[in-house]
Amino acid sequence: MNPLKVDPIRLEVLKNRFASLTEEMGAVLMRTGFSPNIKERRDFSCALFDRSGEMISQAAHIPVHLGSMPLSVSAALQRGDLAPGDMVLLNDPYRGGTHLPDITLVKPVFFADEEQPAFFLANRAHHADVGGMSAGSLPLSNEIFQEGLRIPPVKIVRAGHLDKDLLAMLLANVRTPVEREGDLNAQIAANRVGERRLREVVDRYGLAETERYGYALLDYGERLMREVLAAIPDGQYDFVDQLDDDGNGSLPIPICCKLTVAGTGVTVDFTDSAPQVQGCVNAVRAITLSAVFYVFRLLSPPGMPGSAGAMRPIAVCTRPGTVVDCTFPAAVAGGNVETSQRIVDVLLGALAQALPERIPAASCGTMNNLTIGGCDPRSGQLFAYYETIAGGAGGGPDGPGASGLQTHMTNTLNTPVEALEHAYPLRVRRYSLRSGSGGAGRCRGGDGVVKELQLQGEARITLISDRRRQGPYGLAGGQRGQSGRNALLRNGECRELPGKCTVDGQPGDVLVVETPGGGGWGV
Repeated sequence: MNPLKVDPIRLEVLKNRFASLTEEMGAVLMRTGFSPNIKERRDFSCALFDRSGEMISQAAHIPVHLGSMPLSVSAALQRGDLAPGDMVLLNDPYRGGTHLPDITLVKPVFFADEEQPAFFLANRAHHADVGGMSAGSLPLSNEIFQEGLRIPPVKIVRAGHLDKDLLAMLLANVRTPVEREGDLNAQIAANRVGERRLREVVDRYGLAETERYGYALLDYGERLMREVLAAIPDGQYDFVDQLDDDGNGSLPIPICCKLTVAGTGVTVDFTDSAPQVQGCVNAVRAITLSAVFYVFRLLSPPGMPGSAGAMRPIAVCTRPGTVVDCTFPAAVAGGNVETSQRIVDVLLGALAQALPERIPAASCGTMNNLTIGGCDPRSGQLFAYYETIAGGAGGGPDGPGASGLQTHMTNTLNTPVEALEHAYPLRVRRYSLRSGSGGAGRCRGGDGVVKELQLQGEARITLISDRRRQGPYGLAGGQRGQSGRNALLRNGECRELPGKCTVDGQPGDVLVVETPGGGGWGV
């Protein structure tokens, strides 16, 4: 497109109209969802795509969702039988998904007499349970079949009508069907509201003009990203960091990044990373792309559109069969949440060599995933609780790191104590900052948190956490943040727990999770 033919004022207006409709989709999903994971933690994301499946705009939701969602839209496009009123549902990591609890709904939007959709709306929500070998569907698995119900791209809505048979099949395979149905209906409602707002835009500007400015946003994003990359000194920058283990005995698991900067383009090469492992920390390529997209957006100016155009100057190299580009049927439940965080740490470590005065030390480096499930003694119904727990942000050139923050690839909130205790047979004994856990330095790392949960009935606990063996790295002479710790208190005795484990809890047991602090920066 000739940029001279684009009105910059209209471009800015439509950029914000597109972003606004995705934000409204998120508001609908939050307000109509059933689960605390959707209502309180806001573990969902919404985005708008053009007719070829390129992301035009996204809401300020979850980084690990948004960078990978284009592959879900591509999977829906490949069906080839989309019609007005349809919605496609999927969660298969090997066909556009990330891990099984993340269910994506894709809605094609048709206009006038066009035979093909002009736009796609999509939202992705983390469901607290989709079946599998343990409640919460984040088990210490060895293959994807153990992790829950795997859904290829299928039509959950046809011509505006819900496929009740398919819904019944889905609900028969989860522990909390009422909650799952409520969250799925919220996702459907969000896409419908997004379509309504998109039609209002097209009614005002016309289809051709709306599409034209969608393409212009892609070009604009590319242009801004090239300016960002041009400010990075040319050269090759290498960095290696590692995951503690895979929960099945493989340790450590190195992730290697070779960053090559040349003018206004970069190549990010992860091909030397560890082979895929038996445990569940393998990541599909979509996760790696998402992490890279996130990191380079950190360097971007405020107001940069969240479009796929920004990825055009960035080449990402992975080798199939590795922990950052695993192949079927590898277990992937933890790759989305843990390996994505380490990919960010590794790429930031490489960038710190090129831009030492801009890049902070490593943050918490783990989402501290916790699932607890069993039978609620108050109601006799099955329950599944899922939460990620905040940690410390890394200190940086601009000041100390924040404490008790969801960092990098997660952008969720916490579950408020009142909501948690109302929804689940759990009591919060302690929830506080972990004083002194941030790494020392001229700009100290932020502190992690301490969370203590007491079980009110029998339950199975699964933890998928990292940075338990070695804390997040410091930069410019700063010290590492303190590593995390998990423990179970029973009858006055303390049992130390590994970072990735499943344990059976008894009434009165107290689970203790102490999250890592961020690394320090400077001396």
